[in-house]
Amino acid sequence: MSDATKTVPASQFMKKNLGISEAPLEAYLNYGYALLAIAGSDGEVSKAEFDWLLSHQRTVGAPEEVIEKYKAFDYKSANLESLLDKITVDVSTWSKSRTLLYHAIQMARADNYSSEERKAVKKAAKLLKVEDDIALALERLVETEEAITSLRKALLQTEVLSA
Repeated sequence: MSDATKTVPASQFMKKNLGISEAPLEAYLNYGYALLAIAGSDGEVSKAEFDWLLSHQRTVGAPEEVIEKYKAFDYKSANLESLLDKITVDVSTWSKSRTLLYHAIQMARADNYSSEERKAVKKAAKLLKVEDDIALALERLVETEEAITSLRKALLQTEVLSA
């Protein structure tokens, strides 16, 4: 990678949803690594989870050179706390821990959200110092967003009941 401190403009999605307009390459890289470490703390990152990560990182504007590095990352031996220190953005009020936990929940739910993954998310919340009530609210938010997506698909007739 060229220069880890080089700043990369954020995507329109990230600007609209998080108010972030730019972040260092290192932040994109370590954010993805942290998500892999959390999702993999149950022993495995499934194909669906990894595909979610790639799609998400492209949506937020991570450069392909960063995304390529995720494929070789050893998430099983990652130190989440050291990864967190390397994630910075241009918004001082942004909650890295809450946002990371929110995305980790989404990633873990990309396939079957097992009891092991729920435990891994709860453990990640503790490591990230996210209060139990906030962690629960983030989990409920993700569930609600999934329900709204299903409702939108039904209303717009992109999803229909099976016979």
